[in-house]
Amino acid sequence: MKEGTKALVVEGVSKFFGGVRAVDQVSLTLDTGMSTVMIGPNGAGKTTLFNLIAGVYPLDEGRITLFGEDISKASIQRRSELGLVRTYQTCNLFKELTVEENLYLSLKNSPWRASGGLLEPFLPWTWDKKRKERIWEICQVMQLEDLKDTLVLNMSHGQQRQLELGMAIISDPKIILFDEPMAGLSPTERVFIGELIRKLAREKIILVIEHDMDFALRITDRIAVLDHGRLIKVGTPQEIQSDQEVQKIYKLQG
Repeated sequence: MKEGTKALVVEGVSKFFGGVRAVDQVSLTLDTGMSTVMIGPNGAGKTTLFNLIAGVYPLDEGRITLFGEDISKASIQRRSELGLVRTYQTCNLFKELTVEENLYLSLKNSPWRASGGLLEPFLPWTWDKKRKERIWEICQVMQLEDLKDTLVLNMSHGQQRQLELGMAIISDPKIILFDEPMAGLSPTERVFIGELIRKLAREKIILVIEHDMDFALRITDRIAVLDHGRLIKVGTPQEIQSDQEVQKIYKLQG
């Protein structure tokens, strides 16, 4: 990557569903030390924008570059290889597998690779010492040590959310897209997940969709507001709270 190249650049991106512009000419830049929380009413286009960045939906207009590479038509796999991962509003887990097995699957094509040489495809994954060490490290970070061998279907929603976040960070990505990470969590779980995301915001580039306004205004110094598919304003929490247009569409208190 050339010096001065921005991490993620979204330029004039649009997405149509029938005659509706779900995302309308959105431009946004993320770079090192520039984590952002995206807010907006239901139906504002936030998750659709995430899906465009992650490669779930094709672009109808615009361009996206990731660390200088044009990924406008790139596969989800290629975006992952470049260091981009995302989470979903609802837990996207393998319910019939254990915590450890889910985390292992998230390490595919990651730096934590087995060292079995030509025999690697024929070796059981449990022999993969390097990955097992990384899995245990993430279990500790996510406070899932005692659930390592538990089937996901037997876990609470909050525990599943912890696992999903663990799966997102286990490969040490450069950019993480969090889609409503606090949804459905208990007050205690919200505190834990909130502290984890605030810590990640100091270490990595993150973009978070969040409806919890108190959390959104405290996690970072940069807020982006989306409404009817358009990017209305990007600014500090103070600027967002005092902006009249934002107050009108999102009913914020100044």
